[in-house]
Amino acid sequence: MDTSIQNLIKDFLAYLAEEKKRLPETIRNYNLYLRRFLFWVKNKEIGQVDAKLIKNYKLWLNKQRDKNGRTLQKNTQNYHLIALRTFLKYLNQKQVKALMPKQIQLSKLPKRQIEYLESSELEKFLAAPLNSKEQEIIKLRDKALLETLLATGLRVSELANLKKNDLNLTKSEILLRAKKIKPRITNLSNQARFNLQKYLAARKDKSEFIFTNHDRANLTRNLSKKDQALTPRSIQRTVQKYAQQAGLPKKVTPAVIRHTFALNQLKQGVKLQDLQEKLGLTSPNAINIYQDLPNINFKNIFKSFKAKKRKK
Repeated sequence: MDTSIQNLIKDFLAYLAEEKKRLPETIRNYNLYLRRFLFWVKNKEIGQVDAKLIKNYKLWLNKQRDKNGRTLQKNTQNYHLIALRTFLKYLNQKQVKALMPKQIQLSKLPKRQIEYLESSELEKFLAAPLNSKEQEIIKLRDKALLETLLATGLRVSELANLKKNDLNLTKSEILLRAKKIKPRITNLSNQARFNLQKYLAARKDKSEFIFTNHDRANLTRNLSKKDQALTPRSIQRTVQKYAQQAGLPKKVTPAVIRHTFALNQLKQGVKLQDLQEKLGLTSPNAINIYQDLPNINFKNIFKSFKAKKRKK
């Protein structure tokens, strides 16, 4: 086998596309990170890549700058190292003599500061759609969307792809069938179920999607499937719009709502392993951001969630 790094990277990317069926975006990222390593390592053979060389590569990465002239963030540097480690793991499987992946250590990252909404902020945020000047069907849609997002902690891409046949209002459940991820069932709150029922009852279109793009297309037209559903970007804008209308002093994104959901689950005594399943996380490491939360005031999260009925 040709042991030049350039050709081995080419074989690896083909393996990701043809055998592992990775998404094009994933392959582009691996290509970007590994080409940067190739640029730095120049014409060396894979057998010349050792621990000392990797140490020098990490020092080099630490001095690189992004398109805005800023030094690469530690997590971005780690993405480069993870790509390299995955590449070496592939070579190991192909019995190509190369550095063992475990010899590449990632940089330690500072603990992430988790952004979330407190109870008083949630009240204003969730009331915003019905207080807006939008047409009635959009008020109902957006109210149902925000309540569903809060009740389930879904990723924005999962929320955008929800279809009517994924929804069981009798059992207050949603079935999620994302690609390459084990199907899972997530429960709805009473508020989410109520507002979904109200929104769907007001619908006059025949779209299979739960959250439809009413504001961009006339419902009497034959829309393509792509145009029927709200896009992830549209949902992000919707969340930000109502946070601004509610006068919240922080940037609110779907990820912030997802964190709020996760923290409420922890407050209720849900274990990290169970929370990982609820969030649809495949890696145990991904849940670790919730493991040590010294700055979180649980008393202020959902303190009135059960004690007081929110506006329907």
